[in-house]
Amino acid sequence: MIKTTAAELAKILSGKLENLSADTVIDQYPVINSANAKNGTFFVAFEGVNVDGHSFVEDAIKSGAKFALVSKPVSAPSIVVADLSQALLTLAEFVRGQLPEMKVIGITGSQGKTTTKEFLYSILKSVGECVATEANFNTEIGVPLTLLRCKESTKFCIVEMGARHLGDIAKLTKVSSPDVGVVLAVGSAHIGEFGSIEAIAKTKSELITNLSAGKSAVLGSYDSWTPKMATNLPLEVINFGESAMVRAADIQLPGGYAHFELVTPNGRNPVSLQLLGEHQIPNALGAAAAAFALGISNEVIALGLTTADLGSKWRMQIEELNGLKIINDYYNANPESMKAALKTLVLLSQENGGSSWAILGKMHELGAIEEEAHRQIAMYCEEIGVDHLLSVGTDLYRLSKNESNLKNMVVHHCPNTNAVLELVSNFSHGDVVLLKASRSEKFEDLADLITNKWNGGQS
Repeated sequence: MIKTTAAELAKILSGKLENLSADTVIDQYPVINSANAKNGTFFVAFEGVNVDGHSFVEDAIKSGAKFALVSKPVSAPSIVVADLSQALLTLAEFVRGQLPEMKVIGITGSQGKTTTKEFLYSILKSVGECVATEANFNTEIGVPLTLLRCKESTKFCIVEMGARHLGDIAKLTKVSSPDVGVVLAVGSAHIGEFGSIEAIAKTKSELITNLSAGKSAVLGSYDSWTPKMATNLPLEVINFGESAMVRAADIQLPGGYAHFELVTPNGRNPVSLQLLGEHQIPNALGAAAAAFALGISNEVIALGLTTADLGSKWRMQIEELNGLKIINDYYNANPESMKAALKTLVLLSQENGGSSWAILGKMHELGAIEEEAHRQIAMYCEEIGVDHLLSVGTDLYRLSKNESNLKNMVVHHCPNTNAVLELVSNFSHGDVVLLKASRSEKFEDLADLITNKWNGGQS
């Protein structure tokens, strides 16, 4: 964070100093978990449904935090404000205003935000000091926390933006004032929250419609809404995708990993992604287009994409397990990401010469389309040649009343993990297994059980 004093900070936030010297120098970022407090940081004591951060102020101070930002009096050094969430937004907007030379890139979309952020970070960190959203802290709390890690030496700041309600992204865009706004795609993730794809598109477009004149709109070409978001706006528009300004040519997928030629108006350079799946190409192109908008050379972009180490937990992680190949992808799930993972499953099983096993759990937050969306995924499995579909803990993956009519795919309805484990003995060397579900299904536990069962049954 930029250097300031406690008195200046209290003034910015309309807060009151308590047990804190007015000339205390503040130059470190805030933390919202007292366990992460260290020398020079300050602790924001959010009051949640089950936990009140004010109870952990003393712990944070003992760990080195200079003071706490609180909404009710405490005995420790503190600044008392009326609303902690608004205080963070106000402070972040102030800091952004003090760093006019820093380039901010905002990223949103129904899927791929975190991966695109990581690709872009890999590119930009080789050019200058870069701060990026940690994990998926993309809310009205997470975005300010990212901006408040920036300082005078920061050249780039990558801000991932999520939303639960109309207006959320508009608010975050106002605070962060991006130089480049990236919208990857509009899909059905969180449709249960918004009610319709149209509402999701309107929400995602807030990043573009709230950009200042002359800034850059980087838009994917994978749906009918995103390419139109900058129509009649005074922005530089850069499209990415098939036949777009920034695109991938000569795509190959050895072992399920995408190799392609990155094509931009500046040239053509080879890229080899280290992240599994053809569906990572749009994420890489989104990052490339954002970097292009910032004036980064093709060579630097291609190298950054190729060397990106995206070890995101539970996102298309492939594991070689004593003759069995397992794809762990259960950080999140929606119809679009399900289809992408299933496509990779079939590709790898064809290369391996074994059977494909799709172990699927429930997709959450789909609202009124829940039943149809799951049925469509089951149909997609049959269409692309999945050998075995295991529906775990849900009966939503039903194609018809009479699944015995299926030509190739076998459907297994598994009410619990024990039913899945009973099928592990049917796995063979060379088979490929995909585990995919929404995060709340806790498929990491199922993955451990499958691993133990498979290893225990092998000689």
